[in-house]
Amino acid sequence: MSATVEAQPQPSAPVQAAYSYCEAVTGQQARNFAYGIRLLPTEKRQTMSALYAFSRRVDDIGDGTLAPGVKQERLEATRALLDRVRAGEVDEDDTDPVAVALADSARRFRIPLGGLDELIDGVLMDVHGASFETWDDLKVYCRCVAGAIGRLSLGVFGTQPGALGADRAPEYADTLGLALQLTNILRDVREDAGNGRTYLPADDLAKFGCGDGFRGATPPAGADFEGLVHFEVRRARALFAEGYRLLPLLDRRSGACVAAMAGIYRRLLDRIERDPGAVLRGRVSLPGREKAYVAVRGLSGLDTRHIARRAVRGRA
Repeated sequence: MSATVEAQPQPSAPVQAAYSYCEAVTGQQARNFAYGIRLLPTEKRQTMSALYAFSRRVDDIGDGTLAPGVKQERLEATRALLDRVRAGEVDEDDTDPVAVALADSARRFRIPLGGLDELIDGVLMDVHGASFETWDDLKVYCRCVAGAIGRLSLGVFGTQPGALGADRAPEYADTLGLALQLTNILRDVREDAGNGRTYLPADDLAKFGCGDGFRGATPPAGADFEGLVHFEVRRARALFAEGYRLLPLLDRRSGACVAAMAGIYRRLLDRIERDPGAVLRGRVSLPGREKAYVAVRGLSGLDTRHIARRAVRGRA
């Protein structure tokens, strides 16, 4: 499938200014994401920044200190803004730069904007204090807040004409989003606990004696915390393996973008696996030089070629 609807003129000055605002938000707030999208051509990079800026607005409402009722009102107001974008009611002189950029992006690409509705639904789950008994329960949440972003991104990237298995691209994009979100959940387990949130499934926590939660720099007494982390890491690796099948379906620069973003999180997962207790002591992250290496590796196409060869062997 092709990503762009048709050849489009260059954005006007107000629209270009709106995109510049979104790119500034992305550069300041999403270091990992920014490393990936800088590999894209201008039009796709700008659109990804617009999607990020809108998504960030939704996340900031959910993560803020407002009362739950106020958060819900603001999230529904954001959904109403999305409805205006969807209906083509946002003009280039609108005072909201994120809406202006997103409206222009929706005209340029076949973006499934319903994915942003799913994101709002997922954040509303946070606002309402949702808990997750099983992995199947958590998957519903992850598909809203991360899988949907993968499918939105695919609307920007498109797939290569004639790519074998392109009909499964949305499924792979969704699964890769789940892999990234589960990695996020592992990385932020103590921070989330401090905010009164537990995302790991309750039955997994109980299985490894971690039902009391994580509020300190050491695991709960008698808990098999390392066993829990390694169990979730294996689950995330399986999701990465399936989601990476998206890469050969994309053009070179889109594939490089996805490989860079996913590669950063996969390396975070490696660090967490080597030292599970690190997630209780502080925020696990990669240094800039390592992120740059992952980006270069993605641009070289190494991961894409590896996945393509593995797929061919699997069909043989």
